[in-house]
Amino acid sequence: MRIIHTADWHLGRIFYGVRLIQDQAYALDQFIDLVRETKPDAVVIAGDVYDRAVPPPEAVSLLDETLSRLVIDLKTRVILIAGNHDSPERLGFGTRLLSQSGLHVAGRIGLDPVWSSLADSHGTVSVCAIPYAEPALVRERLGNPELSDHAAAMRAVIAKARETRPRGTRSVLVAHAFVIGSEESESERPLSVGATGAIEPSVFDGFSFVALGHLHRPQRAGNDRIHYSGSLLQYSFSEATHAKSVNLVELDAAGRCRVERIPLTPRRAVRCVTGTLEALLNAPAGSDADDYLSVTLLDKGPVFDPIGRLRSK
Repeated sequence: MRIIHTADWHLGRIFYGVRLIQDQAYALDQFIDLVRETKPDAVVIAGDVYDRAVPPPEAVSLLDETLSRLVIDLKTRVILIAGNHDSPERLGFGTRLLSQSGLHVAGRIGLDPVWSSLADSHGTVSVCAIPYAEPALVRERLGNPELSDHAAAMRAVIAKARETRPRGTRSVLVAHAFVIGSEESESERPLSVGATGAIEPSVFDGFSFVALGHLHRPQRAGNDRIHYSGSLLQYSFSEATHAKSVNLVELDAAGRCRVERIPLTPRRAVRCVTGTLEALLNAPAGSDADDYLSVTLLDKGPVFDPIGRLRSK
């Protein structure tokens, strides 16, 4: 079984006043090419598809175009969940109709987790898609007033998923969460105040593979079965050293997984540069002049209009 795992597209993001929709479209063109080349059995998108609950029209159009190319043109199954940036109701509109075409959207937390089935030559792989578990909503759905924070809500929802998992199949869980020990960056919106939003990797025991969204650095979360794909682009200067990628996941007959990170090349990189104003202004022009730059000046005395002069450079 071959699955492509991605997350945290944040369509409609604005970076220091710059709209990133063209940068995102550039990256998603590469993503479509990757799906065409690798021919996965499914694509999973682990939340934060949009950057905010009410996305701008150009972000909605880009998502519509991308999903249409995946589902209609490439005949690829897509399983998508809402993250903490998304509106569950907006993202989940038309779910029953869309599922008939191969697009499975988990917007709101339900009373029982919803499983999808994929098949390969070794049998069935069951995929459980769990959208962002807002504690108040999970308390209401499960009728449990003791679920006071995100960690408790996630434990309860995943316990339900484990109970309803089809027997005798390999299983994949798609979720949006912060796993203890994972590395954060500046561009993520905290799930909760303090450490109550973090969950232990052991919560995911029993699943063949766990495809996570929320953290923007591609990374393993506790063990070889639990992975973040990272974000589509670098969304803060703290991510300047991140190599953005998607995960190509292969499950064997026994449910053992192999994960390969396939890089995405941005239209513009995010870079941090340091030097005196004179040295930076006299540096030779390169092909990276249109990158997004954070500049730290080392001048010890006053300088005239540094940002204006650097912008013209």
